[in-house]
Amino acid sequence: MTMVARYNAIETVEGLFRSASEKIAAVIIEPVAANMGVVNPDAGSLKALAEIAHANGALLICDEVISGFRLRFGSIAESMGVAPDLIMLGKIIGGGLPVGAVAGPAKIMDLLAPLGPVYQAGTLSGNPLSVRAGLETLRILKESNPYAALDAAGARLEAGLLAALKKSGQPGCVNRAGSLLTMFLGPNRVRDADEARTSNSVSFAKFFHAMLDRGINIPPSQFEAMFISTAHTNADIDRTIAAAHESLSKS
Repeated sequence: MTMVARYNAIETVEGLFRSASEKIAAVIIEPVAANMGVVNPDAGSLKALAEIAHANGALLICDEVISGFRLRFGSIAESMGVAPDLIMLGKIIGGGLPVGAVAGPAKIMDLLAPLGPVYQAGTLSGNPLSVRAGLETLRILKESNPYAALDAAGARLEAGLLAALKKSGQPGCVNRAGSLLTMFLGPNRVRDADEARTSNSVSFAKFFHAMLDRGINIPPSQFEAMFISTAHTNADIDRTIAAAHESLSKS
């Protein structure tokens, strides 16, 4: 059984534990949400969530398929002062090849087969090509340390999109975590999925097509993240900002 709590609403998690603590094995969360658009956690909320889970004999599992190794070298949860019991990682650790990983302390990982009784297997488990690509990707990320430059590029785009919103007179906000961004049209803040759903999807669809007409391919959904990479230059960012100014006046 899966129970759903609200993001950035610790009291809803506490309520679930009060009503069914014996049925809850783990709390699973994106430390920085990106599947309702980018939404940052409130300060200290991840640490509080870990404390609640552990006080009730549950694990804290962080889904870092998007945030892991994208916002820093390693887990973004660790920069928030939390060591999750398990961390889920995805294709970013393989440079885009199909690869995934689960990481955690030995006392948990040793429960998995072949050492432990929990069966775990997959079609691509241990695939030599993906693993080799993963090792090389992690080496490059560690040696090049691109995170400050990615954050600066994200800040540049964020400022430009906010300026475009202000100039157009359209209500909205920009949520950013490092190189991840979402521009929400409509609400002046987004802290959870309910607030994200107040976005004007019709206006965003018009904005998306206007951007596409200007050669800028952003996510077509209001509830996805824009991803900046090391391949994007300041000229690319500025071109995107200029297109946003024009497109917002059309949407």
